[in-house]
Amino acid sequence: MSPRRSPKNSHKATLESLAEAVGVSRTTVSNAYNKPDHLSPETRARIFATADKLGYSGPDPAARSLRTRRADAIGVLFTDELTYAFEDRSSVDFLAGLAESCQVLDSSLVLIPAAPGRAASGINRVAQAAVDGFVVYSVASDDPTLEVVASRGLPTVVCDQPYSTPKLKDYAFVGIDDHAAIQSGVQQLIDAGHRKIGVLCIRLDREANAGEVSPQRLRTAHMHVQKHRVEGIVDVIRGAHPDSAEDIPIVECYINDADGTREAVRALLDAHPDLTAVACTTDSLALAVIQCAADRGLSVPGDLSVTGFDGIDLAVQQQITTVSQPNKDKGRTAGHVLQDLISDATRGKGNAGASSSRSVATSTGAGGARGHASATRGSHTLLETTLITGRTVGPPR
Repeated sequence: MSPRRSPKNSHKATLESLAEAVGVSRTTVSNAYNKPDHLSPETRARIFATADKLGYSGPDPAARSLRTRRADAIGVLFTDELTYAFEDRSSVDFLAGLAESCQVLDSSLVLIPAAPGRAASGINRVAQAAVDGFVVYSVASDDPTLEVVASRGLPTVVCDQPYSTPKLKDYAFVGIDDHAAIQSGVQQLIDAGHRKIGVLCIRLDREANAGEVSPQRLRTAHMHVQKHRVEGIVDVIRGAHPDSAEDIPIVECYINDADGTREAVRALLDAHPDLTAVACTTDSLALAVIQCAADRGLSVPGDLSVTGFDGIDLAVQQQITTVSQPNKDKGRTAGHVLQDLISDATRGKGNAGASSSRSVATSTGAGGARGHASATRGSHTLLETTLITGRTVGPPR
């Protein structure tokens, strides 16, 4: 532990004067603070004891940043309230994986929320963030913060979305094939004989909408993850039952919290009481369907079948049929890719998130076993997903 600042002679104490007082080199003093494992405990203790007497609190972080051209921090941009990062299970797992990669390289994480309706504060945070690079995590393709990210010229990795946008077209991407991945779960409903299937999704665009989704809103949606999942569901239903393709009800949950998900489920079931199944684009929605079904005296899957997406622990514990995506591995992979880009930029070998290679590894398994994430790196990295067959799909009533 480095010593606390003492007021005595604090204006005179420098790294050079401390080194002279201890009788060691400047490098040895620097290592005591920055690379303590390079010194013996006795040498460190002697340096810190002398520093305390001189009132020296350690190397100036601003000067170090100027010297190394590194802030030793990664900025994570996401367009929700800050609390969302600690409440949404998928986000928690993603950030845990990202934190693991940062821990290995002794970097910090800076969370940069840019919630809907607070564009100005989000833009300011991105513009002022003291970071070496950005992870853009599930941001709408038309979000104004993306222009600020691009203007910073820092190494950047896009996770999940925007899948494709001119603002960040040359940046590295880490995610999954949402359109293909969700289809294996929906196929379970088709194979069980369901025709009357409703769809629940979370926010499709930055503009507020809670309720039925029009074809126009789905077609022009800027939240690509939800758009691709909904389109994947619809394509499976349309392929199996072309005659019912125009009658597929889709309800959007704009605020993805407990109240918002319950309200979305109620809106869908109230407007379409004849539904025999609900395909959800997240496990949180699937859990809300099960709760609302119980409140109405409906059994799952006896009266209503349900599928989810994400593979969060609670959904697996409740044996929901879902598609598991490797959120923690996604965060870990994004961190490693970004750190490589930062190292290249520091050495002058590259800029931003551009990469000359293109790597794709994607598959959707079947059965109950979890899949593993590909370790592939490149400009476009897709990770594996796995179907988990639970007990929430049965024949229609």
